[in-house]
Amino acid sequence: MPLSSHFLSQLDDALKERRIGDGINLLEHVGADWTNPDVERGGAAIALRAAQWQDVGHRDRGSLEILLARFSPALRARMSFFDYIQLRLAEALRALMTEDADTAIELLEFVLKAERELADESLIIQANFWKGRAHRKKGEYEKAFDHVVEARRRAEIMGSQKLAAVIEVQEAWLIFQKGDAKKALELLSHAEQKLADTDDAISLGNIESARGRIIRRTGEYSVALEHYERAIAIYARLDSTHRNLARTLVNAAYVKRLLALHLRKRIESKVTRTHGGMAAKGVDRSHYHARYALICRDALAQLDRAGDIYRLHEHHGGTGSVLVNAGQLHLDMGEIDRALAEALKAYTLGRDKHDQILMARSRILEAFAENARVDEQLGEDGDIAVYANAAQRYAEEAVELAKHTQNRRLLAGAYIVRGMTAANDFFQEWDQAKQCASRAAALLRSDDRDHLWEELITLKSHILRASGINETLRAWSEGLIGDKTFQQVAEEFAEIVIPKVWAREGKKISRVAERLSISPKKVRRILRNAGLLEQSL
Repeated sequence: MPLSSHFLSQLDDALKERRIGDGINLLEHVGADWTNPDVERGGAAIALRAAQWQDVGHRDRGSLEILLARFSPALRARMSFFDYIQLRLAEALRALMTEDADTAIELLEFVLKAERELADESLIIQANFWKGRAHRKKGEYEKAFDHVVEARRRAEIMGSQKLAAVIEVQEAWLIFQKGDAKKALELLSHAEQKLADTDDAISLGNIESARGRIIRRTGEYSVALEHYERAIAIYARLDSTHRNLARTLVNAAYVKRLLALHLRKRIESKVTRTHGGMAAKGVDRSHYHARYALICRDALAQLDRAGDIYRLHEHHGGTGSVLVNAGQLHLDMGEIDRALAEALKAYTLGRDKHDQILMARSRILEAFAENARVDEQLGEDGDIAVYANAAQRYAEEAVELAKHTQNRRLLAGAYIVRGMTAANDFFQEWDQAKQCASRAAALLRSDDRDHLWEELITLKSHILRASGINETLRAWSEGLIGDKTFQQVAEEFAEIVIPKVWAREGKKISRVAERLSISPKKVRRILRNAGLLEQSL
């Protein structure tokens, strides 16, 4: 089949209506002509289509590289303006797929500046959409949101409802990052309805994967895992080695780790509560430990599979995410040295790709691991100082890296581990720990009820036990409030008093509200922040 304008129109129509299977069949039928066109005549249009179809799942991953390599500087100089813009778009998506978000943004900015001369709405939509994805990759969520919304708006005006729905999936994720989970879920459902009659496995899988991330944030890990498993099955229909499938395997493994941590807490709780009946306790513990080990093995197996896929694509960011998640599991299982080794590999990959999110996540893991060494008192006294100072260095670097993104949860996690470092047995810097806990709390929202919230509760509890309520009240009575405002002091006082009154009033929120003349809503908030309300349900 010749690479005629009719052929390109068929491809474009299949992409517009998200008939992915039809488009891939067209590409496979045309064979070698697709990767070896006459670049002097229409080569840029072919390169752009190669980029677009690789993005939606065409497995001929080498065709784009082969095509782009054939555009010499001399050839570029002879190209029409329209062809040159198409070539720049293809190169931008290639950069995005190879994790070079900065180059992608630069190229797409060039395309968008040429909007008036270009006068091609479909290319402007693509440029905005891809630029939004590039900014999201860098953690620049406000810029990403602006471009994604603009792309969706233009697609709707042009009547490309299926494309608008695909863009809406990205918009939903960014709205979720802004803190509106309900609106995000509504947008995902709307996009799913528009795409229900398509075979766009990437977009449909993205919808289920996004739902998993949103539900995970509420702490409903089993439900989140169900969404991830559905996403994995959807992606596999198109390509069992697709990068999005690998990403979802990592997310599923992460949730399994959190489920394993909850199980371990139940094991430790049973050990604490049980003093008699040693035989029964031994049976229970053996059963729970076996379940815990099985969950961890399943999670590591999923990470191994994801790692294989990412290596196939030479995707450093994905490989780094696999390493961080594996390191977290190894740390949970007491394998501190292995966790540190995985974190260092991940940090190196992030640094090579200027990926500040991956670098921050790696440093957070390293800080947790060094704190574990301090807590377990590994080595001589001099070693403990080395471990503690390393934890402090890693935590401070994580905070600085996270500040360069708009990922509030990443920054909250960095502040939490910085607070835990300040509160460890070596430093015992309680004011610093309190300050970090306050900053982390300010970054988390009311619907954040996952592991970050639990880690923050652990940090606050440690601070309260160690620094002592009496010491805090005595300092306040003498006017020693540091750099806190009156509102902050009042909030801390409420966190001390309300849980105590709640316990004395039979754990009845209405009684506490009446007794203290405050709203039940505030009582609930304080109890949730103290990790008490869920325990009573």
